[in-house]
Amino acid sequence: MTLARLAALHGVATSYAPSPDRTVQTPEAAVVAALAALDVDASTPEAVRDAVAAREQELRERLLPPTVVLWTDERPPAEDAPPGREGDDAHLTPREPPQTAQAPQPLQPQQAPQQQQPPPSPHLPEALSSLPPGTRLTVETEQDGRLIELAGAPAAPANPHLPLGVHRLTATTPDGLTAQAHLIVAPRRAPAPPPRAYGFLVQLYSLLSRHSWGMGDLGDLAELAAWAGRVLGAGFVQVNPLHAAVPRAPGGAGDPSPYRPSSRRFPDPVHLRVENVPEFARLRGEARERAGVFGEQGEALRRAVVSEGGLIDRDAVWELKGAALELIRGVPLGPGRCAAYSDFLAEHGEDLEDHATWCALAERHGPNWRTWPKPLRDPASPETARARTELMDRVDFHERLAWLTDEQLAAAQRSARDAGMAVGLIHDLAVGVHPDGADAWARQRYFAAGMSVGAPPDAFNARGQDWGLPPWRPDRLAECGYAPFRALLRATLRHAGAVRVDHVMGLFRLWWVPDGRTPAEGTYVGYDAEAMLAVLVLEAHRAGAIVIGEDLGTVAPGVRETLRAHGVLGTSVLWFERDWEGTGQPLPPADWRADCLATATTHDLPSTAARVTGAHVRLRHDLGLLTRPLAAERAEATADVRDWLGLLSRLGLLPGGAGNEEDEVRAVHRFLLATPARLVGVWLPDTVGDRRPQNLPGTWDQYPNWRLPIADAAGRPVTLEDLAATPRLHALMEVFRVFRTP
Repeated sequence: MTLARLAALHGVATSYAPSPDRTVQTPEAAVVAALAALDVDASTPEAVRDAVAAREQELRERLLPPTVVLWTDERPPAEDAPPGREGDDAHLTPREPPQTAQAPQPLQPQQAPQQQQPPPSPHLPEALSSLPPGTRLTVETEQDGRLIELAGAPAAPANPHLPLGVHRLTATTPDGLTAQAHLIVAPRRAPAPPPRAYGFLVQLYSLLSRHSWGMGDLGDLAELAAWAGRVLGAGFVQVNPLHAAVPRAPGGAGDPSPYRPSSRRFPDPVHLRVENVPEFARLRGEARERAGVFGEQGEALRRAVVSEGGLIDRDAVWELKGAALELIRGVPLGPGRCAAYSDFLAEHGEDLEDHATWCALAERHGPNWRTWPKPLRDPASPETARARTELMDRVDFHERLAWLTDEQLAAAQRSARDAGMAVGLIHDLAVGVHPDGADAWARQRYFAAGMSVGAPPDAFNARGQDWGLPPWRPDRLAECGYAPFRALLRATLRHAGAVRVDHVMGLFRLWWVPDGRTPAEGTYVGYDAEAMLAVLVLEAHRAGAIVIGEDLGTVAPGVRETLRAHGVLGTSVLWFERDWEGTGQPLPPADWRADCLATATTHDLPSTAARVTGAHVRLRHDLGLLTRPLAAERAEATADVRDWLGLLSRLGLLPGGAGNEEDEVRAVHRFLLATPARLVGVWLPDTVGDRRPQNLPGTWDQYPNWRLPIADAAGRPVTLEDLAATPRLHALMEVFRVFRTP
């Protein structure tokens, strides 16, 4: 019995292919560690033999797998029915064969290569094919608990007329054996995007207005959406993850990255517009005076960023907002508001209580739950229950913050839709959570202990990447019918017209790095992509929301095709769209895929102005990040831009020729509109010529990642009011005039 056999039985890779002509063996220690994280002992040859025998016997004897997928032919609500419609006929169809893969593309920041595709979850007919004749199959529906017997089961069950949802499937054999499984019934495709739309991409914290307390907030988001929709004809605004962050430890600093959140299930109240909380207007006396002082201090934080060259200080902003919200909490809720809050508590139940409990315990014991008194590290312990009761007032405070933030998120989406936006807000779902945070504490049984998500060495990063995020355990997700993933998606899509799934290839597999090891000493672990996609499409259908997968980088054969078959849009960035299998030249517009969000850049890449001027090379040189001489890097970057500008000129998109930065930026966006892409995204800093990236991968304290306001070409911060009036923005927006209502 070999380690490779045991690894294969549990979805752990023993090799991977960084390129089509090269295979790399993963370290045996990484395979053993990954299996240990799945509670499989592979420490000795004897243990491996016993584990193989136990797993093979388990697979032989089980009647049903933990989760089964049934795709239906019901069309999604964008094409057929209003959001939330349930239940046209389900059709039992065989799995479609894999299609030809697209050519690999250069890796981009934070992307792991994905060449191997794990086996999908069994479709219902396949799961039933091995059951003995005469087995009785019943489905208990998610919505009302009614029982439906599958006629003709198990050999070829007839059309079962099952509603969409995650149901309980029960198999009972003639000799009395019984097994149960979760049955995911999902439409084949996510809702379709509008025929054509464009919109803005923005890191919300970076967009300050005259009302901001030191960073952009949900009031600013609503204002941006209203203006962009009504004046410019924009169809969406895509924002960074608004997930709850890990608070800073006493005397330290919090993690500013929106991609390392404490919780992906609840938004961060730091995004609240304090003055927009209804109870704020009812403050009186000393409380009103103190709130005024906090507002003045918030204005000072705004001035420090906008007028004095300071960085965005999320911790300082939260210190002020938290104090102001404590005052607001002293205002009694009116009957209607009290009823709305009660409904919110009932709807979110234990998930919200766990999140608020973690926040309250973090105030007392610090933000790393692994350093708490041992009994409190278990969210289900009697000691934790007692602490929750003792801290009931603080738990209620954090629950109320979640409610207030949810209200303002809803208001921002309403503002977008009222402005005529076809999509509205596109929320960003981070690939994972901080190991010290609320989700890792409350849902710890679903995360692989001692492991971190990352990427193996590749052409972009010779040392690989470790993102410091604990991965899901695929076995436990399947056992519970993907309940944590379903809840996460439902929360993200709650006030969204679309969701962007960061590193969407993680639905298929993730690179696990054992604690204390380098990224090169990790291995891939496969996920049940069929089940995870079914949950994703189901929740998108219920919300009437579009799904966009961030699929930049080298992608496994068949992955993009599988995503496209289920209506998941991809992401295409101009500078990486080349004929990689042929000439290597830039792809002409007609050769681009239609089912994508097409952009000129992202938050991890240079702005368009930086790209065409070469400012991004100088920045990396000044920070000591170049691995080659400056002249060589500059020559390569110049040649890349020259290729693209040459194509733009030949297509008549750069009528004045190269040499004028603003003309070149406009030409790039004319090109994006010339592609068949259903969605075209404009990086908001590009509208004012910002040179600075919001995040520079590979840096930590060398560069102020996630702390910069939007700035103009000279580096002067630009407020929302300034941005709306700048001639450069309006000149660029002339490219998109076709989207404006006459």
